[in-house]
Amino acid sequence: MKFEKIHNKGQATLFENPVLESLTKAHPLLIWGIYLPIVISLLYYSIEYNNIVSSRILASFGVGVVAWTLFEYLIHRFAFHFTPKTERSTKIVYIMHGNHHEYPRDKDRLFMPPVPSLMISVTLFFLFYLLATLLKIQEYTYSYFAGFIVGYLIYGTMHYAIHAWNPPFKWMKPLWRNHHMHHYKEQEKGFGVSSTLWDHVFSTMFDLKKEKDDPEKVKELMHNSKV
Repeated sequence: MKFEKIHNKGQATLFENPVLESLTKAHPLLIWGIYLPIVISLLYYSIEYNNIVSSRILASFGVGVVAWTLFEYLIHRFAFHFTPKTERSTKIVYIMHGNHHEYPRDKDRLFMPPVPSLMISVTLFFLFYLLATLLKIQEYTYSYFAGFIVGYLIYGTMHYAIHAWNPPFKWMKPLWRNHHMHHYKEQEKGFGVSSTLWDHVFSTMFDLKKEKDDPEKVKELMHNSKV
């Protein structure tokens, strides 16, 4: 979805019902508070009850983190940027992600809110468990999914940071630029948020050497800019 103007103040109204509207917002600390105990519980279960050596737990955890980066890329590219053809699908895409492109500085919607994220998480866990059962490696589902959730937490935190602050280290600047250009230059590139790995793999990475850095447009997407 493309908009004639990116709003640097305010936020979209997604639902007229105030309760539903409140459920579309989330602070990063709330999401960490919900998911961190789940991660710890999954790892504890893996260690205490599944009788898996620590090296394999770490390996499956790491696979889960990397798997998240691919999931993040695919869902951003093909679900969040799905081209709607009906009024209903247009509204759904706008609620999922379009509002973020129209109001990129809306810090209340830089993390997926708890209710839909938990519903998706539960669904994915059971799908992963079913697949792992078919492969007869179901005991690794818990540590794998713990890594997957940590990948999600890193993604959400990076997304918040990219819109809120300047990159803390010079080597992180390409990640910042890639996402900012996804917003104000071309929405069909730069789908990676926590990593540019899959943008490189699938040739959707901006050529940052050729693209001129526009400090003013970057500043427009920062919470601490003066507008």
